[in-house]
Amino acid sequence: MTPPYLLAIDNGSQSTKVTIFDARGRPVASARRRLKPYDTSVPGHAIHPGDDIWDSIRDACRAAMAGFAGDPADIVAVGLCTIRFCRALLTADGSLAEPVLSWMDERVSRPYQPGNPRVRYVTTSSGYITHRLTGQFVDAAANYQGVWPIDQDTAAWSGDPAAYAATGMARDMLFDLVPPGGRLGAVTPAAAGATGIPAGLPVYATANDKAVEALGSGLQEDGGVLLSLGTYIAAMTIGSSSRSTGDGYWVNFAARPGKYLYESTGIRRGMWTVSWYRTMLEGSHGQEPPAGAARLEDILNAEASELTPGSNGLLTLPDWLAPGHAAWRRGALLGFDGSQGRAHIYRSILEGIALTMANHTAAMEQALGRRLSPVLVSGGGSSSDLMMQIVAGVFDRPARRTAVNDAAGLGAAICAAVGHGVYPDWDQATAAMVAVGDEFTPDTKAARAYQKINTVYAALTSFTDPLFRSMAERLEGLERA
Repeated sequence: MTPPYLLAIDNGSQSTKVTIFDARGRPVASARRRLKPYDTSVPGHAIHPGDDIWDSIRDACRAAMAGFAGDPADIVAVGLCTIRFCRALLTADGSLAEPVLSWMDERVSRPYQPGNPRVRYVTTSSGYITHRLTGQFVDAAANYQGVWPIDQDTAAWSGDPAAYAATGMARDMLFDLVPPGGRLGAVTPAAAGATGIPAGLPVYATANDKAVEALGSGLQEDGGVLLSLGTYIAAMTIGSSSRSTGDGYWVNFAARPGKYLYESTGIRRGMWTVSWYRTMLEGSHGQEPPAGAARLEDILNAEASELTPGSNGLLTLPDWLAPGHAAWRRGALLGFDGSQGRAHIYRSILEGIALTMANHTAAMEQALGRRLSPVLVSGGGSSSDLMMQIVAGVFDRPARRTAVNDAAGLGAAICAAVGHGVYPDWDQATAAMVAVGDEFTPDTKAARAYQKINTVYAALTSFTDPLFRSMAERLEGLERA
């Protein structure tokens, strides 16, 4: 008997990846399509140009289906995961009234302000894509975080009228909700023609993209912590309470009904920084190297691996996109003395990410009252042995990467597998589909070095914050003059 296959859509901040998994969680076909750069021409705004999210999903689906060697009839379900915190404004027929607002757009952190008379529905990126795929006005309940009138305990729309007044959204503007693993609908003939996915295939809900990534990484309610090395970097663990016990973390829905994702403060342009630096070295075109030639990232990893912790005194603050509570903050490379080269800068960026997230994780641990170990690592950055070894040294505990690079895609496949009955419950699906990857143990000497470095690093913002605030105020004064 041919095993069933599951098609997983993982739409992230920079690209969409579509993977077809077998029932053991092994990828058998995949394709990735990059999103276009955000429209940031208006300060504070970050907009997906045109219909970019749908375009990338459509093209990646077609490419993945073209690369699938099996019978399309053996694909039994679709799991849909998209970027969280986006806001999609739709017309009465479900089409875009205007381009989707990115999670980086300051307007998504504020109540909805009516203005466009064409807007009939306010939803998320997953709600919009669900409608494109199925024609239904439904969405994944666990993808609603931030300014929405949702009940955190029940994962249903609030029964309190004040919640709708506070968010600027009427109930009839909002889609109906289904839990993770719930059926969103079936692929319409029109969507099948656009994507190559078989018509009639059931589509299942997941959660917000970080929660789905945690599911696909094997993160459970057992005291481990997941370091997600994506465009947005965060440290996460799983719990059962919908309320935070301190300021070191916040709570959002997990990708299993009734569970919650505890998430640290993050880095808003995390691994984007690595991509930016590589592009700067390659030149504006960023062309792929000729066949057989080493990739620049591989060369940088090899060169930086020969350096000692601390990058010869170079420290990086990775605040390239300022956090909402400190809009004047900027990133910084500190400690140049002429002795550092490109590998020092590269390693310093990786170390800055690891040190920042170790300190954010420590704040979450303090609020939770427990140490989180081991460190699971997912996302594109986990493919670097150097980054994994730095994480192990900075955190001073074992670091284990996911066996499948696309953990969010695997999480989406698990949701589809449970929803469709391929497995009877979440525990069995996770046990069958998630494999353990390579583990990196901390080097004792490196761990001691990073502990000393962090005594300086952890206090850097107390010196740089006044500087950046003063710079912002003076530049603002010049613009008004």
